[in-house]
Amino acid sequence: MTQTTTPTPATAPPAAAAPATAPAGLTVRRGRWIDGWDPEDADQWRTVGRAFARRNLGLSVFAEFLGFAVWALWSIVVPRLPDAGFALTVDQMFWLIAVPSLVGATLRIPYTFAVPVFGGRNWTVVSALLLLLPTGALVWAVQNPQLPFGALLAVAALAGVGGGNFASSMANISFFYPEKEKGKALGLNAAGGNIGTAAVQLAVPLVVAAGAGVSLERAGLMFLPLAVLAAVLAWRFMDNLSNAKADPRAYGAAARAKHTWVISFVYIGTFGSFIGFSGAFPTLLDAQFPEVTLTIAFLGALVGSVARPAGGALADRFGGARVTVVAFGVMALGTVGAILALRAQSFGLFFGSFLLLFLATGAGNGSVYRMIPAVFRFGAGDDADRARRAKAAAGCIGIAGAVGALGGFLIPRGFAVSTSLTGSIQAALWVVVGLYAVMALTTWAVYQRRGSAFGTTVI
Repeated sequence: MTQTTTPTPATAPPAAAAPATAPAGLTVRRGRWIDGWDPEDADQWRTVGRAFARRNLGLSVFAEFLGFAVWALWSIVVPRLPDAGFALTVDQMFWLIAVPSLVGATLRIPYTFAVPVFGGRNWTVVSALLLLLPTGALVWAVQNPQLPFGALLAVAALAGVGGGNFASSMANISFFYPEKEKGKALGLNAAGGNIGTAAVQLAVPLVVAAGAGVSLERAGLMFLPLAVLAAVLAWRFMDNLSNAKADPRAYGAAARAKHTWVISFVYIGTFGSFIGFSGAFPTLLDAQFPEVTLTIAFLGALVGSVARPAGGALADRFGGARVTVVAFGVMALGTVGAILALRAQSFGLFFGSFLLLFLATGAGNGSVYRMIPAVFRFGAGDDADRARRAKAAAGCIGIAGAVGALGGFLIPRGFAVSTSLTGSIQAALWVVVGLYAVMALTTWAVYQRRGSAFGTTVI
């Protein structure tokens, strides 16, 4: 005989209780599968939905936080590799920083589809346990300075699995929240994940240098229990939604829309800059100002992470396109400041310029994501047209997230090429300034210019 219970907002039935009918039409089955989930149902949302969603959001943020931390792990390990006995060229060091971003960007699309296929709770467990692979491999690799560079690069590439966590986490949480609260929830989820980059850059220098000498293997060891903890918490307390279905046609519709590629190009400038400069910043500090402790490198990623929700809020008030254009202007100003600081060998100006740059990248991340629904919602049409545009907007979010992450590969590689050809990163930084100008002009021309298709509409 089936046992029926009524879960409260604060608790959920154990995985073995199946099925259990909750208020407002929810049914919880074995494996923590929920049937009948509808966050747009005001009664369901008020009685049980909000608490279920908040619990899943909190655990999702923790798992995504670890994903970002592992993704960025090599950014702070690479500057310490010479201390562990590795003989690496500048080009090789930037390869080790760049490759995890390339792998992470590639994984974002399949990770998005994993949630509907396996369930949000189930995939969070899997993705958390997958973090054991890059961290365990790092523990082994950094204790073997004789490793060929190709093997070391392959180990660094494994960290890219952490980059995929963002896509699956965002996809999962989007199913839990109603439209009116989805923006805030996704903003918190994204910011919580981004902070993982800052956290790893703060913690690793302290952990590996504790006691005598440098023990780089601790950088991987510290994440092994945390990944297991994230998997256990997800298994015990998160939920799968049976009606969370991915529509591959959304990606097809987005791929055919020109605005998907315009926004993806712009997002390379904002999120790509955040992840690219975050990855390279510790190495740049160590190379340009070796007398400065690496523990301060985390402040750049922290500022960028905290600024992301603020950028979304400003976009809600003034329009995403307008905030994005201003963000590119500030990013260009910060980059020029960094160039001048290198010429003057001024650490204060260099560090302050990069903090300004990180602040603007974070704000730009939030404003670009705010632009996506506004851009695809624009225009007249019947219900079918609006549904088609909404589907394209959902696909655009996934595509833009993957394309934007390529900046994490392009920026370190640009620094490597610039250093090889000119002996300095200044040439690469001037190229970045030029790209920011092109991206700002593109955003203005397509989404703000009065003579554009959007006219005076605030996007």
